[in-house]
Amino acid sequence: MTTFPSSILELAELLRTKAVSPVELTRNYLERIEKLNPALNAFITVTSDLAFAQAREAETEILLGQWRGPLHGIPIGLKDLIDTAGIRTTAASAVFKNRIPGKDADVVCRLKAAGAVLLGKQNLHEFAYGGSSLISYFGEVHNPWNLAHIAGGSSGGSAAAVAAALGYGAIGTDTAGSIREPAAQCGVVGLKPTYGRVSTRGVIPLSVSLDHVGPIARTVGDAAVILQVIAEPAAKNSAGSVVHIPNYLADLVHSEQLRVGVPRSYFFDDLDPEVAAAVESALNVIKSLVREVREITLSVDTGRELQSYEAYLYHAEFLGDYSDLYQPETLRRILAGRSTEWSGYTRAVLKLRESRRQIASVFQDVDLLVTPAVPIPAPTIAELQQSPELLRPRELILLRNTHPFNVWGLPAVSIPCGFTRGGLPIGLQISGPHWGEALVLRLAHAYEQATDWHKRRPGIVET
Repeated sequence: MTTFPSSILELAELLRTKAVSPVELTRNYLERIEKLNPALNAFITVTSDLAFAQAREAETEILLGQWRGPLHGIPIGLKDLIDTAGIRTTAASAVFKNRIPGKDADVVCRLKAAGAVLLGKQNLHEFAYGGSSLISYFGEVHNPWNLAHIAGGSSGGSAAAVAAALGYGAIGTDTAGSIREPAAQCGVVGLKPTYGRVSTRGVIPLSVSLDHVGPIARTVGDAAVILQVIAEPAAKNSAGSVVHIPNYLADLVHSEQLRVGVPRSYFFDDLDPEVAAAVESALNVIKSLVREVREITLSVDTGRELQSYEAYLYHAEFLGDYSDLYQPETLRRILAGRSTEWSGYTRAVLKLRESRRQIASVFQDVDLLVTPAVPIPAPTIAELQQSPELLRPRELILLRNTHPFNVWGLPAVSIPCGFTRGGLPIGLQISGPHWGEALVLRLAHAYEQATDWHKRRPGIVET
């Protein structure tokens, strides 16, 4: 197969100058998917016809000098709970196995307008209700670094695909860590923007108060490119004012004046020793890149009652006729939400709003927060399948450090910061104030450029 540059930014210039054909590029990635997806199970539906049509259109436009920008002709994937007109969108469930939306989600409209090439719909934990991507009507997702291990979840197929070079990026969703946790487990970059920065319209919900849409990519710069396209220009803050989209790429420079807070209590508790060592090493690098690093304390709320009830509210209409089509563990989790009373839910919503208001005060003294992304490396698939009683507790551990940032609605990214002795990736989480994606990406980029972790590729890429 032809070798292409590893990043969108490098490739975009070659496409713009007609040195690379979008059609040849798309053919290469569809062939890679055909070859590697049987082992990874990262894609549920491969949209070859659509991809070639979009690639041919991109090639024609570029030849005519009508280059749309850095995503023009770039092959990417979509988590299979993001609606695509005329293409089935299943949420990895038998309940929706034949569901074909009539219109595109907002994020898909924005990608199409940018000229992106859509390779297909990617596997996930059923209805995004879990952190392992083991529970799917279409089978479990495998980690490209070691096929015996999970890829994380719920955007497991998206993270695995990006890590295995089955596309240059993907769009995932994140309710408790479902972008950042699989990105950490698969050694790629996963960004959860501020709540409301990217539209969730046309995305099958898990919890409308906590759901976020964001990019998974190979590099921080590539995540910035994708975010630039999918960010909602009319997004409004809590005061109702429109928050304009900055130039994320231009803002990747000058990290030296940043002040970094490290909340050790809770986020550093009970870490796997190899994760702990990698994160401490990363913090030492960060100290050389910023003005100040100091320890702080945060009060953490997981907001699980809110998530549980909102999930039940969405699925209630399907439970009567289709309950036998859900995977048993997914059904158990959904039904757990029906015990919540409306008064309890309204209190949880008010608590969420107050939590989001209060967290803003933290950023009077620091600009960014740094924590481990995931406390433990990716468990084996066999371990969790042979001991089903371990699945939910283990997923809670996997999502422990990411979930609070969904409650707070803060932007947060996971970037690679090391590997275990067994070759499994370790992720570092960087978070910032509401609407502070540019700051988050700035430090993430500075750390990425100061290290080589992002340059490593799993062995499956070379096969």
